[in-house]
Amino acid sequence: MSAGDRAGRPRRWLALLALACLVAGARAEYPPVVPGTELVFPADTGAHPDYRTEWWYVTGWVTDEAGDERGFQVTFFRVRTRIGEDNPSRFAPRQLILAHAALADPAEGRLLHAERAERAVAPLAGAATERTHAWAGEWSLEWRDDHYRGRVADDRFAFDLRFDPFGPPTLNGRTGFSQKAPDPKHASYYYSRPQLAVRGTLRVDGATHQVSGRAWLDHEWSSQIMPEGAQGWDWIGINLHDGGALMAFRMRDAAGAAMWSAGTLREGGGVPRALASAEVEFIPGRRWRSPRTSADYPVEWELRIAGRRLRLQPLMDDQELDSRRSTGAVYWEGAVRLLEDGREIGRGYLEMTGYGERLRM
Repeated sequence: MSAGDRAGRPRRWLALLALACLVAGARAEYPPVVPGTELVFPADTGAHPDYRTEWWYVTGWVTDEAGDERGFQVTFFRVRTRIGEDNPSRFAPRQLILAHAALADPAEGRLLHAERAERAVAPLAGAATERTHAWAGEWSLEWRDDHYRGRVADDRFAFDLRFDPFGPPTLNGRTGFSQKAPDPKHASYYYSRPQLAVRGTLRVDGATHQVSGRAWLDHEWSSQIMPEGAQGWDWIGINLHDGGALMAFRMRDAAGAAMWSAGTLREGGGVPRALASAEVEFIPGRRWRSPRTSADYPVEWELRIAGRRLRLQPLMDDQELDSRRSTGAVYWEGAVRLLEDGREIGRGYLEMTGYGERLRM
């Protein structure tokens, strides 16, 4: 057996275990997500290990010293497996930590991405309660004093970035209760930190750059799987150039129709407001087919948001992320521009799942 095989075998085992937990978790009992629950900060920025799934998700655009623009993302997932919870061994796989990172660099022409999958065993991997700190080996996302810091290192790319927040967390849905389907049992606790100021270093193909830009952080936790009949979802998180922010999503059935949609809009220096399903419409436009998976993604969109007609355009078409070694999913997640009347009004990220196989979550 080669060294590569020996290194890959634990990763594949953890990936299979994670997928089994995501599927089997529907039969286990987890705490429900209840409307009216008050989110308390900073405590709720940390992990909620009793709940089934949780993630901290940072996306953004950065510009280097030469003016070159790139998109990036890093996500840490925590999964409660309900396996070995009565086992006194600290190595029992009660909690898994999965992580994705990616760099969207037009000079590369396709997404560079990497992933990690570990059992939550300190100090190797874990997710702290009371404050944001998730890590898997040398990868980490942590709240320190008054800012976040994200670190990722892989063979092709690496970044060490500081994220400074602007204003308090934005509560999505009804004061943080984000409904995902007509039945309110399908919901998450969900807040965002838009307009994060970014600065730090980025390495790609051996060259290190000083970068700055804007980012977006989402933190969600839930105990439910996807609603019956759902194929996947489409989601955006956009930092508006006027200082505002737009989050919107739709849950999609196998025919491509919206089963549920919602969002949060803050215009300029205004107050965030929840968007009802009738105020959020995703209309697919130009498509791109992956040469690796044959999944067919709409990479340009028309959005009808609260009476406004907007358009999404990608930084580049090939931003497909294959995470079958960790979460088992293949999805499109990439940097996009938001336009209104032909003028760019914001930048952020678009995520599209379930365009190949149904997402198992």
